[in-house]
Amino acid sequence: MTINKATPQDWDRVRIKPNPDYVDPYDMPPNDPVNSPSHYNSGDIECIDAIQASMSVEAFKGYLKGNVEKYVWRMSYKGRPVEDLRKARFYLDRLIGIEVKNPTPKP
Repeated sequence: MTINKATPQDWDRVRIKPNPDYVDPYDMPPNDPVNSPSHYNSGDIECIDAIQASMSVEAFKGYLKGNVEKYVWRMSYKGRPVEDLRKARFYLDRLIGIEVKNPTPKP
């Protein structure tokens, strides 16, 4: 099958199904412990933005990747697995945004 010969049924098979647990970050309350924890928002700049400003693009990608791995790793150990998975998604979404703007060069 080629893209030009795809039928509606073909597209239905590959369509990404919406995640029923997804919460749009813009719909989150101001004291959201995942997307905007209050303990990281003192002063004029959010902590993650200061970290990004202090690193190269590649170093910041590594920081984000490490946080994704950390929160997925610990999800079963701290008693708040959904919150940890949402934190992992926060860092993964940020990593995707950075990768779109600054693609990793092919080896």
